[in-house]
Amino acid sequence: RLKIAAYDSGMKWNILRRLSAHGCDVRVYPAGTPAAELIATKPDGVFLSNGPGDPAALPYAIDNARRLVGSDVPVFGICLGHQILGLAMGGKTFKLKFGHRGANHPVKKLETGKVEITSQNHGFAVDPTTLPEDVEVTHLNLYDGTIEGFLDLIEDRRP
Repeated sequence: RLKIAAYDSGMKWNILRRLSAHGCDVRVYPAGTPAAELIATKPDGVFLSNGPGDPAALPYAIDNARRLVGSDVPVFGICLGHQILGLAMGGKTFKLKFGHRGANHPVKKLETGKVEITSQNHGFAVDPTTLPEDVEVTHLNLYDGTIEGFLDLIEDRRP
């Protein structure tokens, strides 16, 4: 089983159930826990959870995400966590005119053209024009063209 450290920024319990159902042992940490504490547990990955609000108003979370990106631990996030990761990678976020709320949001995987129907609940997005060249946009929301996924092309960002 994969060992996942999860930052809880307002995470829904169903996310933990789904990670567990897919073979993950998840340990949950409060959102303000220093990144070094999570890294020291040697997880297979760190999950940045969903949660409410403006990601730019969470400097401690952005700093932790930067430290994680600079480690050798894979990092992934959804909703707020995805936006925090975008800020940590050097991007900026903006408030959506109409937030992504509810089920049936079509998201396209750019590599394959495959469209998946998703359930979403967030009011901010990562601005694609602000991401560095070594970050690749991988998924787009087909309703408004906003970023739903990206990939760090640099495998090792450790200083």
